[in-house]
Amino acid sequence: MTAVDEIKARLDIVDLVSESVKLRRSGKSYTGFCPFHPNTRTPAFVVFPDSGTWRCFGQCNEGGDIFKYVMKKEGWDFSQALEFLAQRAGVTLEARTPEREAADEQNDRLRDLLEQTAAFFNHHLLHSDAGRPALDYLHKRGLTDETIQTFGLGYAPASWDAARQHFMALGFSQAEMLQAGLLSESPDTGRVYDRFRNRVTFPIRDSRGRMTGFGARILDPNDIPKFLNSPQTPLFDKGSLLYALDLARKDIRVKDQAVIVEGYLDVIALHQAGFRNTVSPMGTALSEAQLHLLKRLTRRIVLALDADAAGEKATLRGLEIARQALDHETELVFDARGLIRQEARLSADVRVTRLPPGMDPDEVVLRNPAEWQAILDAAQPIVVHVMDTLAAGRDLDDAKVKSEIAAQVLPLVEDVPDMVEREAYRQRLARLLRVDERSLLGGRPAARPAPSGRRRKSSPAQSARPQTPVLLPTSALRAQELEHHILRLLMRQPETLFLLNRHLHASKLPPLAPEDFERGDFQTLSRLLLQGVEQDQMDAHHYVREHAPESLGETLEDMLRPLPFGEPTAEECLEDLARSLLSLRLVRINSAIDQIQLMQRDLEEQGDDSLRTYYAIVVQYHRTRQLLDSALQKPIQPD
Repeated sequence: MTAVDEIKARLDIVDLVSESVKLRRSGKSYTGFCPFHPNTRTPAFVVFPDSGTWRCFGQCNEGGDIFKYVMKKEGWDFSQALEFLAQRAGVTLEARTPEREAADEQNDRLRDLLEQTAAFFNHHLLHSDAGRPALDYLHKRGLTDETIQTFGLGYAPASWDAARQHFMALGFSQAEMLQAGLLSESPDTGRVYDRFRNRVTFPIRDSRGRMTGFGARILDPNDIPKFLNSPQTPLFDKGSLLYALDLARKDIRVKDQAVIVEGYLDVIALHQAGFRNTVSPMGTALSEAQLHLLKRLTRRIVLALDADAAGEKATLRGLEIARQALDHETELVFDARGLIRQEARLSADVRVTRLPPGMDPDEVVLRNPAEWQAILDAAQPIVVHVMDTLAAGRDLDDAKVKSEIAAQVLPLVEDVPDMVEREAYRQRLARLLRVDERSLLGGRPAARPAPSGRRRKSSPAQSARPQTPVLLPTSALRAQELEHHILRLLMRQPETLFLLNRHLHASKLPPLAPEDFERGDFQTLSRLLLQGVEQDQMDAHHYVREHAPESLGETLEDMLRPLPFGEPTAEECLEDLARSLLSLRLVRINSAIDQIQLMQRDLEEQGDDSLRTYYAIVVQYHRTRQLLDSALQKPIQPD
């Protein structure tokens, strides 16, 4: 991950913009008055937390990411904005070194090794006699062949060195297989052997769909452990991954809800039944990093854990994070207090389901999908779930039982940041225990008054919590991929710009401009590239290298890496570049039209017709969309 991406992952654009703009939530976005031009009537400035971008639909008609916002607000260049935001996010800026480049190349090679390993295991599952019991097992669990292929499930042969021998023959070294987590080494004898043997395998990918490692389940009941994951590697960090998030993110976005279950097969069966907003933390205690992976897709999270994991046994473990308390390979820890604190920090709504005794989610959904939906609909807030769990089967007429339950629930209630919610939970607890509510207030410590006239601010260290890369909705992800692709093509063949602009002019469209890029670093590089094409003292490539700030060295090197599909000819480059730019503009135009119409409906429901003045803008956007559609239909002529 580059420093730019890490900063975006750690900082919430809504929090940053809110410091200078009063924002009001409108659907999944936030609106306010643009800080860059005088306007006190129409809130045409919109922040999109999903994509981490902003746009003014008024006089400015500009937009961008968190870097562009700071650059425009403070009048800084990209390097100054990068330094400021890095300090705020707690990210250390490091120069691009040969060692770093070598590490990135090695990681790419490890991902290739893991991709080939997934295909190796999948082949043994589907096309070998030894894999037949594994395939039969998956069929007995209710999985179809299509689902097995969608998730890339496989079978690791019952051999100590089948994978090692296979990949050494393909040119991978034993050291690389150890680094990728495919081999294990005995600490006593130094013997190296295949880590996964005679197991069903589950490829684990990151949020971008890239291979990171494997999970594996036993077929022989005498083997241990029941579940085995890849070890910690440069690519695999179990606490920062969610199984199947790459497949689930679109449905999470559409349903505005993420469901977290415990097992791989739970996830797969639920996806097969149409509940594709489901992911798994793979047996670890649910971490704040994992919740941050979901944060910008949805703030509504349902915990659908096995009865034992979310029940009384785990609840009675002091209600603090207990990562070492249980076998992480077999049981997920339900940490009520930790989840409430994470829920508060993320402004999320985390709820907990109650599963039928002795049943896993995959068994429920295979029995009756409607039953699973009813379980999700009945999910309770964390505090309510703990109350009911602790009270189940207890003698609530016993004063000591009342005191014990109150002693465990009240600390959870005090951790809830919203005062109204706290009072509601105390009232519910009082009714449950049949006691006077005032008796539940007696042991609460008095809050310390803040110094008069001053609010306590969080320190940079507190605000710079480690987070994980942000996941984007489909349209935003598509736009970022197109921006990256367009700039890579331009960096390779800058002279194509003249032919591109000629095609745009013939289609009555404006030429390519830095404003076509929302990413601040891409805007800076594209502006330098345009300047480089216009001057004649040196090649455009050299001009960009000479004038690019040092902080963009990593991004620049990424742009100049070989393309995965080979270098295009001049004609192919022009064709690809033109269609990619037109597609990017279409994505932006469609998004802008949708957003303005949402804003109009929102304000009209409140009796405010101030956005009616923007009907003309929507009409113009529709005309531009027609021009873009027409340009995409035309042949791209190199002459």
